[in-house]
Amino acid sequence: MGKTGVAVLGVFVVDLAFRAGNLPAIGETIAGSGFAMGPGGKGSNQAVAAARAGASVTFISRIGSDAFGELAMKTWEAEGISPRVTRTTAPTGAAFIYVHETRGDNAIIVVPGAATHLCPADIDAAADAIRGSRVFVTQLEQPVDAARRGLEMARSAGSITVFNPAPAMAVDSELFALSDYVVPNETEAETLTGIAVRDLAAARRAGDALLAKGAGTALITLGERGALFHARDRSIHVPPFAAGKVVETAGAGDAFVGGFAAALASGADPLEAVRFGSATAGISVTRAGTAPAMPQRAEIESLLKEHAAT
Repeated sequence: MGKTGVAVLGVFVVDLAFRAGNLPAIGETIAGSGFAMGPGGKGSNQAVAAARAGASVTFISRIGSDAFGELAMKTWEAEGISPRVTRTTAPTGAAFIYVHETRGDNAIIVVPGAATHLCPADIDAAADAIRGSRVFVTQLEQPVDAARRGLEMARSAGSITVFNPAPAMAVDSELFALSDYVVPNETEAETLTGIAVRDLAAARRAGDALLAKGAGTALITLGERGALFHARDRSIHVPPFAAGKVVETAGAGDAFVGGFAAALASGADPLEAVRFGSATAGISVTRAGTAPAMPQRAEIESLLKEHAAT
């Protein structure tokens, strides 16, 4: 039987989002204009994005045996995601998200909770799901050893490997060498390469540095400027897909990664998959929240057709 779908290793946390005009200073209390609680965590968000984009998805993680853990299970059930998760006595993670009330910009503090203890043994327990996937995705909210084991396993099984190095930190180049696609945003690319990504030329220099670390292809997301597909034989700027007024950008990167992975899993050409991921992100920022903002496949295809006609 051939490989199918997307396997995602990552973290689930509950997002606690506060909207206000500014972040308070130390010792200051301010009035906010909105609050929302919902499912989040980079890995789980990417799994939701991929599932809504039409992929069959398995999610590998650890969560607590608590109310937040129940929210996780209900989220995955509603999205048709197959969870391969261990329930533990440690609490499920949470994230504080500040959202600027008019611009939609965000600042985030994440505490992975139970997923902090993800280890190679958890990856080995889900080996069948990883080896059977067409695309494997991971990030850095869980321990590096778990991410490395997942990438090693997927690579040895011939799956396409997608590494989202977020939050960015100094990691062994081995992780890049195990990755067909390394997908940082501008800030993460700068942290990993020391090159400030202020324009397309700088993004290409950062892309070269990531290729030098062993990445198969560097795929740098550039926010409102779109994305850069930077391979050894070609470097192509993919413009952004405007889908309406920007409400919140917190889930944009996860929307891009999930949409990109789903398109790759369906057999799309890599550049077409980048366009699909960009359209997924373009729709997500017009909505509040992270996982709840992820669009359905029909919406993504409609936006792609709309842009193709202009």
